[in-house]
Amino acid sequence: MDFIISDDVRRLGVRGAFAVLSGLDNRTSHPGLATWREAVARRLAEELHPGFIESDPVLRGFRELHDKVKRSNKRFVSSAEALVGLFQRKGVIPAVTPVVDVYNFVSLETRLSLGAHDMARVVGAITLQLTLGGERFVPLGAVDPEAIQPGEYCYLDDSREVLCRLEHRQCERTKVTPATTSCFYILQGNAATPRAMLDAALQRLVARTLEFCGGREERAWIVD
Repeated sequence: MDFIISDDVRRLGVRGAFAVLSGLDNRTSHPGLATWREAVARRLAEELHPGFIESDPVLRGFRELHDKVKRSNKRFVSSAEALVGLFQRKGVIPAVTPVVDVYNFVSLETRLSLGAHDMARVVGAITLQLTLGGERFVPLGAVDPEAIQPGEYCYLDDSREVLCRLEHRQCERTKVTPATTSCFYILQGNAATPRAMLDAALQRLVARTLEFCGGREERAWIVD
């Protein structure tokens, strides 16, 4: 699978690390996963204090990206900011599946916006580009498509369907399910996320995923 990022998106300041992992077991709950999640949650309970969202440079970087493409930060909250907000309110992130649980907690730790797409449902190459308007996008959990405006940075595959809108929400078609065995991972950053941060987050994601879900790394990219 090829991954391409357009020059227009690079100039906005979008940065990221990307990987394909296969041979994953997303059905079996590894005994160490819950222990790891609890340890991370205890540490983050002190770190993610009131006012953190407003002061954190990485989360602010996503808001600045949205300003550049003229998208509301109230409507289009980055997935990383939404996850931090949920943790602050609830003190916990509900378990979903092993693959999702791992990338959710790596996102909390790094404030990068993480997501995964089932490779069995991806069509051809994935491109991160600015939209022309009118691209098809069915949000996660929805049935009907949502209108896409020109000038948004979005991930599309060769079907020309949006897989992930900004770093706000991914699509229904490529969502991770218990049957998923191979994923394309997105660890998206911004101008406030240097290469060293992206590399460390990628290594952490891969190590924890292989530890708790098995599998192997097929390919990885860093775009800085």
